[in-house]
Amino acid sequence: MDKVLFLTVTLSLFVVITQVKCSSSRLKRVTKAQVLGFDWKNCGQPDAPAVLKTLTVSPDPISIPGDLTASAAGSTSVELAAPLAVNVTLEKEVAGFWVKVPCVEELGSCHYQDACGILSQLIPPGQDCPEPLHTYGLPCRCPFKAGSYSLPQSDFYLPYMDLPYWLTNGNYRVQGVLGSQGSELGCLKVSLSLHSD
Repeated sequence: MDKVLFLTVTLSLFVVITQVKCSSSRLKRVTKAQVLGFDWKNCGQPDAPAVLKTLTVSPDPISIPGDLTASAAGSTSVELAAPLAVNVTLEKEVAGFWVKVPCVEELGSCHYQDACGILSQLIPPGQDCPEPLHTYGLPCRCPFKAGSYSLPQSDFYLPYMDLPYWLTNGNYRVQGVLGSQGSELGCLKVSLSLHSD
């Protein structure tokens, strides 16, 4: 699977894991949480260059901390290179209505102008791609060549995390739009419920 699509999925599923830059006073230590009803779909044009073809995660519910099994496949018909942007829209269900969560300290409905730069910060150049990407020869930095990518069924461990107080319980919808130079390259929507202690 294309690493940028994988990043979009990761942002959509756990948008707070890599991007939270809030002060510790605004975070709540999550000792136990569950993600229920995880669902996804492509939301781009039928001829979008970057498409997630399959994504399976188990178990349901997903426990945090805990083990997660995932597999995925995607493709891109164009090279994905800087400048590469990800526009994330996060909505939370409040009293039966979907409310857009604003972008606060790089968390929420945010526009990330430099996805390639974020990837380089997470995985510095010269460092091996993390497992299981390394094992399967999947790229983790820009540019990404046009082609098909697949991640066979793989196991991950989800650690404890600190979450903003407003993101600890509820139903969420997340849309991630991948773009470059004003053109939309792909779009992914994810919905899930988060319940924490």
